[in-house]
Amino acid sequence: MSTDHQKYSTENQLDVIRNYANARGLKILRVFEDSGRSGLRLEGREALQGLMAEVKSGHANFKAILVYDVSRWGRFQDADEGGYYEHECSRAGIRVHYCGEQFENDGSIGSNLLKTVKRVMAGEYSRELSVKVFAGQCRLVELGFRQGGAPGYGLRRVLIDENKNPKGELARGDRKSLQTDRVVLVPGPEDEQDVIRRMYRMFVEEGRSEQEIAGLLNAEGLSTDLERPWTRASVHQVLTNEKYIGNNVYNRISFKLKQRRVVNPRDMWIRADGAYPSIVERALFERAREIVDARSRHFSDEELLQSLRALLAQHGMLSGLIIDEREEMPSSSAYRHRFGSLLRAYELIGYKPDRDYRYIEINRTLRRSHPQIVAEIIAGVMRNGGTAVQDAVSELLSVNGEFTASVVIARCFETPGGALRWRIRLDAGLVPDITIAVRMKHCASLRRARATTASARRSGR
Repeated sequence: MSTDHQKYSTENQLDVIRNYANARGLKILRVFEDSGRSGLRLEGREALQGLMAEVKSGHANFKAILVYDVSRWGRFQDADEGGYYEHECSRAGIRVHYCGEQFENDGSIGSNLLKTVKRVMAGEYSRELSVKVFAGQCRLVELGFRQGGAPGYGLRRVLIDENKNPKGELARGDRKSLQTDRVVLVPGPEDEQDVIRRMYRMFVEEGRSEQEIAGLLNAEGLSTDLERPWTRASVHQVLTNEKYIGNNVYNRISFKLKQRRVVNPRDMWIRADGAYPSIVERALFERAREIVDARSRHFSDEELLQSLRALLAQHGMLSGLIIDEREEMPSSSAYRHRFGSLLRAYELIGYKPDRDYRYIEINRTLRRSHPQIVAEIIAGVMRNGGTAVQDAVSELLSVNGEFTASVVIARCFETPGGALRWRIRLDAGLVPDITIAVRMKHCASLRRARATTASARRSGR
């Protein structure tokens, strides 16, 4: 389970499982429980990992696994992942029982169809919930409320009630207990604020580097908010974060559905300017940002790439952190700005990370293409004598005031047999009358191919 207040609490699940076992004469030998863990990925679910390790070892001392329902394997975005774990159990001669389902897991056609549908529904539930939660978080950010994360050096979190009356400061690790309460940032102790201002003055007025500033702070016995020594990266974070001028910023990094972590460009950030008192003057912050942004302008593309090659030769690997810790090099954000992504810069010097990060470049390309494609569709409707208006919140198109349309971009992938396929995710939460699916070409350049229209009429229309 991922939360305590739901029907899937481990206590409720165990009651159903015990009743199921007693009714069938089964003896429960052990309980594998992942409390407070997300079911989106296997990572972090130690109990399930331990269970599967025993199953695969061939030395398990049990012949059955009792699960509350199909979704308890996980709300995986790939429906086949849940089926894979059940298949591993079957290969080991261990039968899986779903105690809270209305069907027997007996291998019949009906049983298999229901399991497949429920696995897809479990993943879709998480996707729809993610969309709704993100929209709600963006709304709260625009109202000036903090959405998770440590406050950072020189700042503190304060709990306020629904009428915006302060209730007290939250210490590290503390969380709000009432859903109607909110969290805002306030300036911390005056001595920490003075350190922040000093860092900006040393960087802007004295021309000191982040590494020099970190060394001076460490020599004075100062530590970060996490009680760690200052580093170039931690100083850089302070010098580039808008929260020090009172801006509430969200969506700098996306990690939706716990699938892939993506660093978003500034135009995708959700912000509320002046949400709380600033520590640093805006003019000083802007000068610091200009210095950081201007670093990449001092180098040609080849000079940037040559620095990257030298760093690779020294460390044997590359990452954003390794680049940011290098004194004489531009920051990793400079490489992203110049080449579009770190992955693209890596590709130009012939470096291939252990993990495949091509999805970052693909996602950014798709996000950049979407507004242009929507604009072309609107223009096409108007050229043919119709009207099309895009809703600013839902982004649905209203065509002639008669029906709504959603525009989705579907990337192309190749099956093991060499056939091309497009996976189209419909906006089930928005329920448009028509979904326009724009299919991308199967090529590295990711240029747009052709568009097809898939009807997704509401039931009853």
